[in-house]
Amino acid sequence: MNYGIFRSQPIMTINDLAQIGSHNKREKKAYKSNKDIKLELSKNNIELVPLTEKYVKGFKMKVKDYEKEHNERMKTERSERKKTFNEMLNKSKSVVADELLFTATHKFFENMSREDLMKWANTCMDFVYNDLGYKKEQVLHATIHLDELTPHIHCVVIPLVKKLDKRTNTERYTISKKQYIRDKIHLSELQDVYNVRLNEAGFDLERGIKGSNREHQKVKEFKKTTRYYEDKVTTINKGLENAITTFEEKMKTTKNTLIDKDYLKVKKDTFDSMKNVIKETKKVMEFQPKIEHLFVEVNNFTKSHQTLEKENNNLQREVKALTTRNQNLTRENNNLKSFIKLILEKIKHFFRELLQIGNDMTKDRTANEVKDYYDNENFDSNDVYDISNKTTKEDELFDYAGVPSYLKTRKESKKDKAKDDFEISL
Repeated sequence: MNYGIFRSQPIMTINDLAQIGSHNKREKKAYKSNKDIKLELSKNNIELVPLTEKYVKGFKMKVKDYEKEHNERMKTERSERKKTFNEMLNKSKSVVADELLFTATHKFFENMSREDLMKWANTCMDFVYNDLGYKKEQVLHATIHLDELTPHIHCVVIPLVKKLDKRTNTERYTISKKQYIRDKIHLSELQDVYNVRLNEAGFDLERGIKGSNREHQKVKEFKKTTRYYEDKVTTINKGLENAITTFEEKMKTTKNTLIDKDYLKVKKDTFDSMKNVIKETKKVMEFQPKIEHLFVEVNNFTKSHQTLEKENNNLQREVKALTTRNQNLTRENNNLKSFIKLILEKIKHFFRELLQIGNDMTKDRTANEVKDYYDNENFDSNDVYDISNKTTKEDELFDYAGVPSYLKTRKESKKDKAKDDFEISL
């Protein structure tokens, strides 16, 4: 019995995109010693959607309007929030591109004519356009690899769309895989549709085993990836621990002094250490989605090989080693989550202090920071309530986060206005 296989692999950073491009276009020198790839057969690979440039250059051409829009927006952004286009993409929780893989069990391709191979490939590409909904200009590159044991298609797409930005009430470019594949359930439904399209085209194929989602990466590549993430987690942990330790030491020796009943003076080095804690915490939060993405990949890889590759003893040993690595990363991730929870509570308290005692400029900046944390889903509406309740920014932040109006407690008064004159001096 032959099975049709369709998988989706998110590409999270520009560097990842470059690496995948080198693989798909056979540009890596390491392939000369790779027994799974017969380079003498690479000339038989078929370009379905050609790309003469490197992947990153081709990507930049596809998203030039998005990059232009981003650069224009950065001109009016505060200096500490400015990011290059690449920095914004790499730190985003969203993908930069998505790689679609189409193949089938090996026997399906035995003695297949080139005409039938192209019919199968065109059926796959029709599925990309008609069922997934991608336009041809969103396809960066698509190729059939015939220089490996089983023929397969790599199709790299850029889910660039325009969406309404609720904050500015304007349409902006973004890259959103969820516009095409919403979640795992939707992916499973699309795999059902893919099987129907294959059979409609005359190919006698069963749907691939649900939930198997076997990863095409080799074991060595997974080990290299997990080793990198382990090192990265260690580095981030040390940076965060050092920042917290420094801040706690500063707080022990800091005494807030009220001067002339108008100004609250905070030592600059204490304030700077708090900002450093926030900076290190953001690094943790930015890196965490990548760790969790790796968990999914390793879990899928180990589960699929445990059920479908049991006869391969060597692979089983590698799977066991990867499972152990994944358990270690899980423990590290739990530690990071605990750190995040602790630091977010400190940040909430810090923001509330600023809204209570800062001057107008400080309060405006703090309110914008609170909005950013809310937009990035680091704060929810309850957090916004805790921070802004009974402050002069209560109405503004309640409205922004959708806090029910009946919870509002403030009413403008001369007493309130007098409190607005407090200032943090640095």
